[in-house]
Parts: sequence; C-alpha cells; structure tokens
Amino acid sequence: MKLIKAYIRHNMFEPVQRALSNKGYTSMTVMEAEGMGSYSDPKDQHSSLKFPALHSKVIKLEMVSEANHVDDIIQIIHENGSTGHSGDGLIVVLPVEQSIRVRDGEERKYTL
Repeated sequence: MKLIKAYIRHNMFEPVQRALSNKGYTSMTVMEAEGMGSYSDPKDQHSSLKFPALHSKVIKLEMVSEANHVDDIIQIIHENGSTGHSGDGLIVVLPVEQSIRVRDGEERKYTL
C-alpha cells in the first residue's frame, strides 16, 4: 500500500477530482492549505495576518492506494492538475506499513 499526497492549485482540484472519480478512485482526503517556496507562482502569492510571508493557497489531496494503482493515479493528477507553470504543485508517494480501522480496530499490515 502507498500513501499519495498531492499539493495542487486550488482551481485545479475539481478537474483532478472528477478525473480520479471517473477512473474509480473516489476515496480521498482533501484539505485547504497554504504553501510557500521557490516553486510558488509569483502571480498567485499573497500574504495575510495569519501567514505574513508570501504564500499560495493550495489543495492537499491524500489517498491510500494499492501499489499497482499508484502510477495511474499520478498520471491522472499530473494530466488534470498541470498548467505548465511554476506553482502547479507536487506529488509525493510514501509506503504504508499498516492500517487500523477506527470503527472496530481491524488491523492490516503490509509488506514494503
């Protein structure tokens, strides 16, 4: 199992989510976030009282997937989330060692 974290432009979430859903990838966690760094689009940066440094609003998308689906998910996010400009985001893939269902405590361990 793998954990996929994608940080994408706020306005690109809907096409990414729609494309993922059309391929059957419907389970995800979505959060609004703010990021800063050399990758940011200078035209989309702003500051606020909460974060005085220049930053960009992003959507953080998290999905846990079987390893054989990861390349397909990455391709969908890339194709539907890219504008071709700096600040489009980042996709990170991490191994998942185990999962525990909150409802009943069922535990699954995965080989890496």
